[in-house]
Amino acid sequence: MLIIGASVQAQPIAVFQNFQNQMMLWDNGLLKKVDNLIPIDYKVGRIAMPYLDNSRNFKIYYNNTFQTIPFVFGNEFRVSDNLVSYLNSKSLNVFDHGKIKNLTGLCTEYFLGDSVLLFLDGVRNEYKAYYNGTIYPIENFLAGAAIESVKVSDNMVAYLNYANQFRLFYHGQIIEQEDFLVQDYAVGRDIVAYTDINRQFKVFYKGTTYQLDSYPTTSYSVGDDLVAYETSDGYFKIFYDGKILNVGFFNPSYTVADHMVAFKDNANYFKVFYKGNFISLENQYPLTLQAHYHSLAYVNQMGNLKIVTEGNVYEVANNVEAYKLNYDVLTYQFAANVYRVFYKGVSY
Repeated sequence: MLIIGASVQAQPIAVFQNFQNQMMLWDNGLLKKVDNLIPIDYKVGRIAMPYLDNSRNFKIYYNNTFQTIPFVFGNEFRVSDNLVSYLNSKSLNVFDHGKIKNLTGLCTEYFLGDSVLLFLDGVRNEYKAYYNGTIYPIENFLAGAAIESVKVSDNMVAYLNYANQFRLFYHGQIIEQEDFLVQDYAVGRDIVAYTDINRQFKVFYKGTTYQLDSYPTTSYSVGDDLVAYETSDGYFKIFYDGKILNVGFFNPSYTVADHMVAFKDNANYFKVFYKGNFISLENQYPLTLQAHYHSLAYVNQMGNLKIVTEGNVYEVANNVEAYKLNYDVLTYQFAANVYRVFYKGVSY
């Protein structure tokens, strides 16, 4: 591998196992050895990688440093864009940009988003939210409700309270969205889509509620700042930036992931919607695809590995054995334990 440049904080990372069976970490062009032995468990976020090493020590890679977290009992840990959460016995902690904060001494369930964490404080028997370094109380009667009535995304929490009222936690505030039971809902970054009690399809987006349809959808999926959906009368539409885009009258195969919508149109063409633009990619739907953050990687019918990153299309390699997209970093395998990394137009 060619190793260039210096690591820049907040760039996405990738990991793989080399031909010596060592765990290697790629961070913005720099290659680093995680350990001589493969970790027992690991999870890769955008800027951090928590893992249990072969001796069951809990460690976190962040900002060019491997940090050992002392006195951790158990193996419950999770990672998102910006946060790492872990249980020390029953005590819930969050690692937020290098700083550790204890959230409660007793926790039995919690949900992690990119910048928000909803947890059940067993000491006070109420749900709370951690956001931007602050702990916020959520209605304490949630403790008696089924946890299935709570959904967490990047920076949004949506839930049904004891009276089946639909509430949102957004930027530190509880928003009384609906006073009656909603039929279904899904959350993304800055956005919540749902069907209300009158079977109207609505979206809450950055503080404003939009009615998208007077009837329930056939299907819908929520990403970051967008919703893709099929109307009951057969139209495929995308809500983006406060506007409804009518893609066409057809029944699509589609995938929504973060900022992207990948779909097969009525002529079987493979297309991607990204930040207001439609990009035509292939005249046939790909054999496989992975979408994450601002990127989509896929293998076309000719066996070529391609990636769409921030609207730019790159042909990466031919006949690869495997590939994995982590945020915008594409790791692909030529042979057993022979890897390369592709990031924003450069192959390493």
